[in-house]
This record gives sequence, structure tokens and C-alpha cells, in this order.
Amino acid sequence: MAFCKACGQDIGTAAFCPKCGANQGAVVTPATAPAATAPGSEGLAENVAGLLCYVPAVGWIIALVLFLIDKRSYVKFHAAQALALAVSLLVFYIALGIFMGVLHVIHIFFLGLLLYPVIGLGVFVLLIFMMIKAYQNERFKLPVIGDFAEGLASK
Repeated sequence: MAFCKACGQDIGTAAFCPKCGANQGAVVTPATAPAATAPGSEGLAENVAGLLCYVPAVGWIIALVLFLIDKRSYVKFHAAQALALAVSLLVFYIALGIFMGVLHVIHIFFLGLLLYPVIGLGVFVLLIFMMIKAYQNERFKLPVIGDFAEGLASK
């Protein structure tokens, strides 16, 4: 028993399918899936990639991946700047923790209760500001970090 290659109808010994009319001598080629786009070509817009580098809490992971993979200078700049910002914030928070430990020893630790939320809010506002600038296709350079990031992105 023979079946149509196109629709699966029983055709017997016919050269053409009685249901869909497909030629049974010709090879039916399945429809191909669209080719995957390589990162940096048409997959992710530059401004969106730059924006994702500054997402609070997980932006540094996205920035690291984009810095290593993406070849576009705009994305590389924002990825490098976001990574440098994350490292500098980590160092700052470690120093602040040591400072708060000293304040605790001298019994004025209540300053830390006021300082941490204000600094956290400031960092959050900075990240939102950088996300807006990146989305608007601006290469806004942070002081000190921006020049370092520009040097890394040009390599």
C-alpha cells in the first residue's frame, strides 16, 4: 500500500494523489525553519542591549555575557561601564560595611540605619538613569568609570 508523500492519503499505484494532486515521483521538501540570527546582527537592538546591562541585581551578569560575546562598540561600552560600576559598588559596600562595624564598636551604629537606605535608593536611581540614557542611544560616561569603560570597549 502506498501513501501520498504530501497529505498521507492512500494512493495505490497512482503517480498523482487523487486527494491533493501531488506528484508522487517528486520529492516533497519540508518547510524549513527560519535561520537563527547571530548575536549582534538582528537579534537584539543596541539600545536594548545597553539598557539590559544596567538592570538592578542581575545586570552585571547580562553585562558580562554581552561584553564577552557582542562585538558592537556601543553595547561593549555599556557592558564595560556596567561591569566597572558593579565592581566599584561592591568595593564601596565592603568599605561601608567596615565603616559600619567601626561605628557599631563606638556605639553610634544608628547612623548605618539611616545611611544604607539612602545609599541603596541613590544606587537604584543611578541604575534607572543609566538605563534611560542607554535606551536613548546616548554614550553617557560616568566620572572615572566611563573613561575606563571606553578604553575597554575600543579593544
